[in-house]
Amino acid sequence: MNQFSKLNQQFIGGQWRDGKSQKVLPDRNPFNGEIIAQFKLASLADLDEAYQSAASAQKIWAEVNPFEKQRILEKAMSWVEQNEGDLADIIIEELGGTRLKAMIEIYLAKTFIKEASTYPLRMTGEILPSTVDGKENRLYRVPAGVVGVISPFNFPFNLSMRSVAPALGAGNGVVLKPHDDTPITGGTVVAKIFEEAGIPKGLLNVIVADLGEMGDAFLEHPIPRIISFTGSEGVGRHIGEVAGRNLKKAILELGGNSAMIILNDADVDLAVNAAVFSRFAHQGQVCMCSNRILVQRAVYQKFLDRFVDRVAKLKAGDPKKADTDLGPLINQRQTETFKRQVQRGIDEGARVALRGKIEGNVATPTVFADVRPNMWIAQNELFGPAVCLIPFDSTEEAVRIANDSPYGLSGAIHTRDAEHGAELAKRFDSGMVHVNDSTINDDPLIAFGGEKASGVGRLNGKWALEEFTTLKWISVQHKQRHYPFEIAAPS
Repeated sequence: MNQFSKLNQQFIGGQWRDGKSQKVLPDRNPFNGEIIAQFKLASLADLDEAYQSAASAQKIWAEVNPFEKQRILEKAMSWVEQNEGDLADIIIEELGGTRLKAMIEIYLAKTFIKEASTYPLRMTGEILPSTVDGKENRLYRVPAGVVGVISPFNFPFNLSMRSVAPALGAGNGVVLKPHDDTPITGGTVVAKIFEEAGIPKGLLNVIVADLGEMGDAFLEHPIPRIISFTGSEGVGRHIGEVAGRNLKKAILELGGNSAMIILNDADVDLAVNAAVFSRFAHQGQVCMCSNRILVQRAVYQKFLDRFVDRVAKLKAGDPKKADTDLGPLINQRQTETFKRQVQRGIDEGARVALRGKIEGNVATPTVFADVRPNMWIAQNELFGPAVCLIPFDSTEEAVRIANDSPYGLSGAIHTRDAEHGAELAKRFDSGMVHVNDSTINDDPLIAFGGEKASGVGRLNGKWALEEFTTLKWISVQHKQRHYPFEIAAPS
């Protein structure tokens, strides 16, 4: 048995225990439906205890020497490295990722911890001049306090770590709520890593809870100052509204409808390889996936033929098998939603260049060709293995189509003239654009985030450090200052 499948309890106040709710969550393998573990869910009282524990332990963490904080975070990364095999296995088992996907996720999580380990030594301040004679202005970077993190099901280990590690590195306490389809990889595994690394008890808490029972309490609780959420646009909008009403900062990493543009002068084989990965990585369950592939007319048919030929050879099935390219979608609900989306594309009249099949939660790829930009399937995120190919004539038309979306997360441009591609990328209404590459990129040193309905805020690197901290102004008046309405000193 995988060591992590035993982590089926809440982690609150440094203790592993069952939740106080009467509800039980079965954690199922999405490929075969087997129950991996069962969780007795957390109650509102558990949530309050988690936030109280994080707030108390944060005061202890604040007094820990920065070099010791760094050592603890580096130990966390080492522990991940020592347990990569079991981590990969639980990612495959709990969310249906292939082994390649699991190793990519683990690698990214390690880089986020590594970057976060530098934060304790980067909590620097400034001494600034003043308009007042004799005043010394000191500006300190300090932790926000407690951060609430809500992570998704698609890259749960990586995307939990992308917020948890920098929040801890910046000196905060954390309460993490993983998605209920991935409570281990997105939650209790993260708790185990930092417990083994030696953080103060109660600094990181993980609660597995039913949203129907929890309501908005996770967001409205008075302790957390920041809510970091990765997930769907609809939920993100609600979180933003609730956080705003409660005067909390919301960092929102939401959905996308990324466009990849293939120009006439592109290396078609390179573009095909990038497009296949951009659309079908983790069964298309990636917010940066290229839902729309825009191909200039002169190379459209050539690209379509090679793309369909390559996609048709992708093997879908058991994610445990080494030759599997696409595993299952996360659950039956997502599978049914994806099935309806594909049928909607057919009903709209999109030409089906490759028709996929669905067995259980496993879907093989569907390729829609000659898609009109205003079709529903081109305007909405398809969170599964289906893609829209759209022909265009001019670069002006391509940019207009790419920007004709409520989302603005990622994008890509393929051309042999890289500088022309970079100039074109500046015209994308998107937080990230990659020239001669995939739409799927993440880097612990570079600002990650979207525009429009794709989110608010930036993570990674110095930007995450800024998001999870605040500034405090302390002034020291070295010279006597004279004030209005002064009372004369007695003679």
